Amino acid sequence: MMQPDLFGTARPDVLLSAGALFLPDFARAQVGRLHAHIQSIAAGSPFRHMLTPGGRCMSVATTSCGSFGWTSGRGGYRYMAFDPETRQAWPHMPPIFRELAYQAAARAGFAEFRPDTCLVNRYAPGARLSLHQDLDEGDMNAPIVSVSLGLPAVFLWGGAERRDPRRRITLCEGDVMVWGGDSRMNFHGVEPVQAAAGAGEHGACRYNLTFRKAR
Repeated sequence: MMQPDLFGTARPDVLLSAGALFLPDFARAQVGRLHAHIQSIAAGSPFRHMLTPGGRCMSVATTSCGSFGWTSGRGGYRYMAFDPETRQAWPHMPPIFRELAYQAAARAGFAEFRPDTCLVNRYAPGARLSLHQDLDEGDMNAPIVSVSLGLPAVFLWGGAERRDPRRRITLCEGDVMVWGGDSRMNFHGVEPVQAAAGAGEHGACRYNLTFRKAR
């Protein structure tokens, strides 16, 4: 197991609501390794733009790693034990991914979080994620851990109802969000990602690692 001081924040944590914690810079020291693993995952299960059940193409490109992968199509949203495009098992979840999710969840008060899937999202400039709840997981007692990499993005944090007020939070590379417990079903989304002049080595897109307990 990695030493706890590999994950930490330079800025203070922000409590968004009961069970929801924003951890600025929590993964900052590991971003290079995380990006390298994303490329390896995509080599085994390439990014793809999935269809919604209504037949619309998602602006966000996705892939997965772990025991299960999240998929979408006209048949609905679901987790599968194999990649429907390659017909092979999803790439293994790298140990650093598991440790990052474990430590972030523990910091937010969710001890012993062991994700069995990581959804990897790629946002090119202009891509967005509409306001939604995460409803497809089999274990709703487990939290969601979300790691931001690459371009910054504005994260929308709402309440238990779609009409509830939303908080706008700018997420930068290395920032982590954790939500569970009373906030597990809160609505959330991402505003269209903006291109950034002079973006760094990994800055052409935004990447998001979302750890969940699918089963």
